[in-house]
Amino acid sequence: MIRGLAFSLLFAVVCTCDVFAQTDAPKGWHLLDSAQDSFYGISLNKAYQFLQIKKKNPQTVVVAVLDSGVDTTHEDLKNNLWINPKEIPGNGIDDDKNGYIDDIYGWNFLGGKDGRSIKKAADEKARVYHRWKDLFTGKSIDTNQLGKKEKENYHIWTKAAAGMNFSQEEQMDVMFIELTAKAMRRHDKVIRQEMAREEYTCEQLEQFEPVTKTGRDAKIGYLTCIKMMGIDPEEKNINTLSELDEYIEGKKSSFESKDKAPYNYRAEIVQDNYDNFADRYYGNNDVMGPGPMHGTHVTGIIAAQRNNNLGVDGVADLVKIMTLRVVPDGDEYDKDVALAIRYAVDNGAKVINMSFGKSYSPEKSWVDSAVRYAEQHDVLLIHASGNDAEDIDTRENYPSPWLEQWKTKATNFITVGASSDVRLGNSIAAEFSNYGKESVDVFAPGVKIYSTIPGGNQYGNLKGTSMATPIVSGVAALLRSYYPSLSAVEVKKIIEQSVSRPDALVPCIKPGMKGDPLTLSDLCRSGGIINAYNAVNIASHITETTVIKTPQKPIAKPLKVKK
Repeated sequence: MIRGLAFSLLFAVVCTCDVFAQTDAPKGWHLLDSAQDSFYGISLNKAYQFLQIKKKNPQTVVVAVLDSGVDTTHEDLKNNLWINPKEIPGNGIDDDKNGYIDDIYGWNFLGGKDGRSIKKAADEKARVYHRWKDLFTGKSIDTNQLGKKEKENYHIWTKAAAGMNFSQEEQMDVMFIELTAKAMRRHDKVIRQEMAREEYTCEQLEQFEPVTKTGRDAKIGYLTCIKMMGIDPEEKNINTLSELDEYIEGKKSSFESKDKAPYNYRAEIVQDNYDNFADRYYGNNDVMGPGPMHGTHVTGIIAAQRNNNLGVDGVADLVKIMTLRVVPDGDEYDKDVALAIRYAVDNGAKVINMSFGKSYSPEKSWVDSAVRYAEQHDVLLIHASGNDAEDIDTRENYPSPWLEQWKTKATNFITVGASSDVRLGNSIAAEFSNYGKESVDVFAPGVKIYSTIPGGNQYGNLKGTSMATPIVSGVAALLRSYYPSLSAVEVKKIIEQSVSRPDALVPCIKPGMKGDPLTLSDLCRSGGIINAYNAVNIASHITETTVIKTPQKPIAKPLKVKK
């Protein structure tokens, strides 16, 4: 499931007291330096100044973004998109003979041969529950009589079945959000009539003076709802209302899913044999898809063209983004994720960004095999920890670096939590971020992150570990560009060793809780926030003074194309 703005709404509902304490931050605060700018960003300008002094000659690095789709026409992105050099656009021929026809920018694993694409998908929990419901419901199961795979299926099904019982509190929270959204729509209708415009931000609304009492009441009501819900005031009304509708519809569908199996859009549109991993040449080349908001924002954080006097600067300056659409509104499918990772590796990506996650992974072995494949081909994977304010040392979060088949942890995998700034909230750790002293590797800025959004060269703020993850991917791409001799494992180590650790006096509260002060060392392995300047400094020292040889593992064979 995409981990972005709308998906932390329930948390915002119960933490509205903190919303009013937030202050404005400059656009691109996540790139700033704590000493020079008083914001706990990643010190990116200092990093580039250092690289300029060193007179490094960077190489282009391909970063694969596994997400909801990307607006390939955006002014700040179109020059930094990966173009498959082995394909001739629009000729309807698989020129590079990789099984994917006209895969120019990447591939849409959620598409059908007829050009349609999946927009919605059920939660994996519901899919798992109904997949084995008839097999296990109401039956006395002796697990000693089950084979290994059957035991795994039964275990995940019993967990899903237990999770299908939604609490009254959960349902009341969604009801509250739905009522608030309805009120916002009523206010919005009045405001649009009085302003004589269809789109506006809260800043524009605050400056507008309605001429009628109805208009004044609508203005106050809309702005109050925005603050109460913790929604970024720079978000446009149409985006806010659309995200609220999607969130509400998704939650209500989840509530109904115990008694009613979710509709199988995949069977209708994609039409692959999902249970057969060898059936992998499905999809289409529409990498934008029907919902590219999240993926476009993530892509801009990594690779919006720098120094072009347009909306935002990405982290990496010599990068090409490979677009792989695997994330619908709902939980992604393990098969798509596994095949997308393999596609990225086979087509030259050196970094893979995964700003999504879920709590169930019935085909984890497929994904694990792909992670292993990436590891053996020196590709770094960077994954969001999630926005549930939970400890993922004790709660499942997939994909994960633990490779069950090999009983080992992948060495090329970074899990990212979201940091904030004391000017944006009451804690250096974002209030919604998942954490884990053993399972989360680093934190990165993930609150009020300004980046590209689709629909006519637009820009806006989003929050989430989804936004923190591409910041880490951008720094990883920067290191692999300017220091190409570094392996994926070495880049991971440098990122972890180069974090900045906020002063002990900076407030740090465990996400989702009020309690005694702690530090980021209690919430992640590295104990800090990624720092681009520190990272390039360490990388320079390593490459200039020593040559580190990483032990090579046997290379897994790529999947063969069957015609």
